[in-house]
Amino acid sequence: MSKSSGVIADRSEAEAFFKANPDVDSIEMIYTDMGGVPRGKRLRQHEVLAVYDSGRMMPGSITVVDITGQDTVETGLVWEDGDADRSMKPIPGTLVRTPWGGENAAQFLVGFYELDGTPHDLDPRHVLGRVVDRYTADGLTPVLAVELEFYLVDPRRARDGRVRPARPGYSRDTPRNVEVYGLRELDDFRSFFDALYAATDVQGLPLESAISEFAPGQFELTLRHKPDALHACDDAIMYKRLVKAIAQQQGIEATFMAKPFADQAGSGMHIHVSVDNAAGNNIFASDDPEGTPALRHAIGGMIGSVGDGFALFAPHANSYRRFKANSYAPVAPTWGVNNRTVSFRIPAGPAPSRHVEHRACGADANPYLAVAAVLSGMHHGMVNQSNPGPAVVGNGYDRDNSGGDKPPSNWFAAVDRFHASKLMRDYLGTRFVDMFSTVKRVEQDNYFSVVPTLDYDWYLRNA
Repeated sequence: MSKSSGVIADRSEAEAFFKANPDVDSIEMIYTDMGGVPRGKRLRQHEVLAVYDSGRMMPGSITVVDITGQDTVETGLVWEDGDADRSMKPIPGTLVRTPWGGENAAQFLVGFYELDGTPHDLDPRHVLGRVVDRYTADGLTPVLAVELEFYLVDPRRARDGRVRPARPGYSRDTPRNVEVYGLRELDDFRSFFDALYAATDVQGLPLESAISEFAPGQFELTLRHKPDALHACDDAIMYKRLVKAIAQQQGIEATFMAKPFADQAGSGMHIHVSVDNAAGNNIFASDDPEGTPALRHAIGGMIGSVGDGFALFAPHANSYRRFKANSYAPVAPTWGVNNRTVSFRIPAGPAPSRHVEHRACGADANPYLAVAAVLSGMHHGMVNQSNPGPAVVGNGYDRDNSGGDKPPSNWFAAVDRFHASKLMRDYLGTRFVDMFSTVKRVEQDNYFSVVPTLDYDWYLRNA
């Protein structure tokens, strides 16, 4: 049982919210599945109070749906289980208004529980909670932030089915130039960003700077670090939903797909992590740019486990299109200081801010599961004093000084590696590893059962 993720909001939180917001009567209850997709129900105010009292029943099969929302019967957790109900219970601090949903709209996040009150072992948030419990037992607290890149795209596809970058409201032209860090590009979508920041202020999300990224229509905003891994991931989940909703309100679409354009940069999820001791001091803090031995051991653990967790860092077929040299997506388990060509970067900055940036994840990853895998590797590295090898200086795409295994290069190899990993089974739970692997293998079969147009272009006449 996860102690960290098992904290449930009580009725007083909902009562205080509705006292301050008596007009709210359309509230979405949101559960995040394995694929990172929000699922749930829309409730009335009196129903929400009942959820805070005693939970809300939902079928247990929702824990093993695939990316399209289809039951994965191969898990044995659908018909064999009678598709039995479990209980959804509210996560503290997540009941907030949703300005895009209308004047009377709100939402809250929930976790999945067995009927006896035990946290459900396939709920991604509880999977992360079990890893955090390892740190808590050692008197340690992960401090982290999730940084997400995304594209704004035209909701209308081209005739060939492809997507296009969103056009500013004043223009008929589709953006074509990269314009990294371009201010004009932020101005072009000012109404989107203004609405986004206004909504984050309403919801209390710690959203900070915005930049134009390394492709037309690509952007990144930062969330502030928190000494609570679970709530930092809650922030990321709420932020992704908010970005998509505000974009839709503005007549465009936001996507966190890892590689929507073959000839442009992919979108990553960068996880910034440090670790505090019981006194609240950063155990990675050092005047040495490479940090303390604890930091290097943590990096060693990430290098040794990145392949095992890659199915969580790159969970979809499209995810693997992102990994190309000289694309700001890492291709080898390397580390370095102030170097964006490596997988594990120690950013420049003052000693108290010393931390590591994990750069392997795609923006399409489930934040709870990606962070769970990152923290598992770090903890294993610190416990076993793993050696990361020498830091890479210069272009990390040209060489791999880590001595570690290269991450799997395709979706099938990644799921096989994950399924066989003793480390992932130890930290995330054997049943979770088995069920996640089953869901992904069924997705793989379904994905490759479709004949794409490229097959006809290449093989129809020449095969």
